[in-house]
Amino acid sequence: MSDQPGPEDREFLEQVEAELGEHRGAFGEYGGVVDGLIDRSFRERIVLVGVTTANQSDAETDASLDELEQLIDTAGADALDRIVQRRDRPDPATFVGRGKVQEILDSSLSIDADTVVFDDELSPGQQVNLERMLKRSALDRTAVILDIFAQHATSAEGKAQVELAQLRYRLPRLRGKRDFSQQAGGIGTRGPGETQLEVDRRRLVRRMHKLERNLADISARRTNQRKARHRSPFRTVSIVGYTNAGKSSLLRRLTGADVVVEDRLFATVDPTTRKLQLPGGEQILLTDTVGFVRKLPHQLVEAFKSTLEVSAGSDLLLHVVDGSTVDPDAHIDAVREVLADIESDEIPQLLVFNKADLSPEATQLAEHHPGSVAVSASSGKGIEDLLTAIGDRLRAMTDLYELFVPWARGDIVAAAHREGEVVSEDSENDGMRIMARFEPASASRLAEFVVAKFDD
Repeated sequence: MSDQPGPEDREFLEQVEAELGEHRGAFGEYGGVVDGLIDRSFRERIVLVGVTTANQSDAETDASLDELEQLIDTAGADALDRIVQRRDRPDPATFVGRGKVQEILDSSLSIDADTVVFDDELSPGQQVNLERMLKRSALDRTAVILDIFAQHATSAEGKAQVELAQLRYRLPRLRGKRDFSQQAGGIGTRGPGETQLEVDRRRLVRRMHKLERNLADISARRTNQRKARHRSPFRTVSIVGYTNAGKSSLLRRLTGADVVVEDRLFATVDPTTRKLQLPGGEQILLTDTVGFVRKLPHQLVEAFKSTLEVSAGSDLLLHVVDGSTVDPDAHIDAVREVLADIESDEIPQLLVFNKADLSPEATQLAEHHPGSVAVSASSGKGIEDLLTAIGDRLRAMTDLYELFVPWARGDIVAAAHREGEVVSEDSENDGMRIMARFEPASASRLAEFVVAKFDD
């Protein structure tokens, strides 16, 4: 089916163009000038549009629009109205059909909206048609998420990943795009690579290839780093979860890391790794990762693979869930879908229901998911239980060794305590007999004193 407007649509378009002049919108002359990535001179006025298709319920659409409204707020704009439509499948030309476009236009005029944001991804043709008919920017959820990532990326790697994701999104949309001013500060226009919309396709593709090569080099370095970590005595644990579940707050609570903690979506884009000592004395490397969300743009998953691969190389995933959210199971499913996309779904997971201080449901959820833990990263409630659970899970992955250490080698006794979990110690005439759990690398270093290995 064609995504070009039919005769009735063209007639409607001509009528609209006769009645309306240019609107300021996200791309217009009144767009806020960005100083850095976050500051802007005005907050856009947004109309949200959701479509309930045959395979989803009205409640699911409302929940998704609620989340989109949070995303809009995080991006620095205000959602002032929402329009919902039920239809079997999207309209190929305008996603919602001409009649609904008129309703969206009326709403936009009544509240003087700058931009219309759709909860589902628009095709390039649909976006062009809608912008011509509405005389204002028509964006989708993907553009909003990319805009937020552009605001929050701080490292060179994060900025490169965001730029690549933006270019992959914008490349098919270059054809037919009006000559808007790209220096405005509206949603979907900011961040690394924003001026690339004004260059020709060939130069844009060259830029994408360069970013892909740079990120491939970073991915190769990360692979080498993971191999080095596997040779180290430290286990690696990654914190994953839905955006705004409290992952960064948990990292700060556990390690004292100086990381950004905000009650906003996608506050963390760049991963942070810190060392953590468990109650049994073992030390691990704990990494905070980018949050996931429903309908996470494919461009982001692809571009951020070098970052998301931190999870793929972990020994254990702390899957943090907001225990106070309305539908935690939907959040769990969304995270597991992304983990499957990056081939991390086979890694052992420890469910952590956060925000137990805000909602008693967190404790109830932990009871319904055997082996999980309810905590409050804010107050510290349940943190000791979490540390114990992490240690138990990691120790279950190790083997039990028997060592005999002569009295003259006190350094080896100290190393056994430092690098593993000592289960028992018995004094004998010539030395100390030690039963302990070790990582393979540690056991290899102590091989001279190992007298037996017990596989669990």
